[in-house]
Amino acid sequence: MAFQEEIIRWYLNNKRSLPWRDTQDAYVIWLSEIILQQTRVEQGMPYFNRFLEAYPTVSDFAAATETQILKLWQGLGYYSRGRNMLFTARQIEELHNGVFPVAYADLIKLKGIGEYTAAAISSFSSGEAKAVVDGNVFRVLARYFGVSTPINSTAGKKQFSELAQSLLFTEDPALYNQAIMEFGALQCKPKSPNCVICPLQLSCFAKNNLLVPVLPVKLKKLTVKTRYINYFVCKDGDRVLVNKRIKEDIWQHLYDFPSIETTLPVSVGNEEFLNEVKQKFGDRVSILSLMEMKHLLTHQIIYVQFFALDNYIINFNITAEVNWVSWADLDELPQPKILTKFINLYFEK
Repeated sequence: MAFQEEIIRWYLNNKRSLPWRDTQDAYVIWLSEIILQQTRVEQGMPYFNRFLEAYPTVSDFAAATETQILKLWQGLGYYSRGRNMLFTARQIEELHNGVFPVAYADLIKLKGIGEYTAAAISSFSSGEAKAVVDGNVFRVLARYFGVSTPINSTAGKKQFSELAQSLLFTEDPALYNQAIMEFGALQCKPKSPNCVICPLQLSCFAKNNLLVPVLPVKLKKLTVKTRYINYFVCKDGDRVLVNKRIKEDIWQHLYDFPSIETTLPVSVGNEEFLNEVKQKFGDRVSILSLMEMKHLLTHQIIYVQFFALDNYIINFNITAEVNWVSWADLDELPQPKILTKFINLYFEK
C-alpha cells in the first residue's frame, strides 16, 4: 500500500481548495466533472459558479431551454457537452423523479456520462469502490509502473482501467481518487514535472529509466482539417441577419451570421465567389471585406473572413434558421467565440 499511502499523504498536504470537493451532492459533482472535461480548472471555475447559481438543482437545470444553457456555456467550447447535460437533466427528472443517481450502474446509462464520469460521481458522492481513470491518472500510472501501452488504444484503456481498479484504496475510494488525480495535475505534470521533490521518485519506473518525457504513450493524433468560412454581416438599421446552425457540425445550435464555406481562401475580386454570393443574396449585392481571423479547434483550423454586404437589396429566403434579430437579441443568443470576438472588435461593443 506504499503507493496509495504516499499519494494520499501528498494530497492532504498539497490539495487545492475547490468547491466541488466540499460536497457529496451528485448534481454538483456532475456539474464540475462535465465542465472540467478538456478544460483547465482556472477556465472552468467561473462557468461552474455561474451554472450552480443559475441552476442550483438538477430540476432547475432540466427546466432551462437549450438556448439558455448554450448561452451560459458560451466560450467554453465542445458545446455538445452543454446539450448532453440538458438531455441528462431531463432524463433524471423523468426517470429518477429529479433525484440525481449515485450508483455507477445508474449513472453509466445517462447521456454524456462515460466510465470515468460515472466512477467519479459514484465514488465522490457515495463512496462506491470505482477507480477513476482520467488523463492525470493515465500519466501517473504509466510513469510509475512503466506501462507503454498507448493510453488511447483499446488495449491501453482496458489495461489502465484494470490497474487503477486493482490499486483502489477501498477504505476511502473518494479520497484516493481525488488524490491521484490531483497528484497528476500538480506533481506528475505532463511537461517538466519536478521529480526531485516527488515522494514516489525512488520507486518510479519512468524516473529510474529516464522515460518521464516518453510516458505515457499516445497513438498519433487524427489529421487536422483546414476550413475556410466566409461570414456576411447583413445589417438593416438595428437589425442583423443571423443563422442558427442546425447541422451536425461545429457550433451546432449556436447562432452566427449567414456564411459560405469555400475550399480555399477567397477575396472580393474572386468572380466565382462573387457569383455564389449573388446566388445566395441577390444580383444587386456587392461585398466589402471587413476582417480576417483564425480559430483553432482540437482537430480543425478555421480561417474566417467577415464581409459586409454593401449597397444591397437582400433577396434572401427567411427560414426558421435564418432570420432578422435586433443586436440586443443577438447579444442574448449563444454564439461561437469567434463571432463574439469579431463583434466586440469591429463594432467596439
